[in-house]
Amino acid sequence: MFTAPVNYWAILVGAISNMIVGSVWYSKALFAEQWMKALGKKKEELGSPQTAMVVMFIGALVQSYILAHFIAFAGEKTPAGGAKIAFWAWLGFVAVVQLGGSLFEGRPMKLFKINVGYSLVALLIMGAILGAWH
Repeated sequence: MFTAPVNYWAILVGAISNMIVGSVWYSKALFAEQWMKALGKKKEELGSPQTAMVVMFIGALVQSYILAHFIAFAGEKTPAGGAKIAFWAWLGFVAVVQLGGSLFEGRPMKLFKINVGYSLVALLIMGAILGAWH
């Protein structure tokens, strides 16, 4: 198995940055109302925010850990290099999968754009952090 040296503090900070971006992105200041409208649900119809936050943080840790390895394997050691790898990971593994799912599920394109926009911004910041701390 191939292994690469990774900075676990950078992975933690990358995961935290993901959560911060999500809390701002889906706040009333940005896209909360548009997201809820495109989702076609009311706040009361959503699941437990506490459970979702715990699961999302664990997912963000996994995402940051994997992205750290992508960046290390690519030999990137700068914020711009980390963000570049994050962009390609987003395009290849997030955007196309989300697009297919949205089309098959008949979800509004506005919902797709809000969700993949969050993923792009979160991954770019995470990639920059991981690239800087490699």
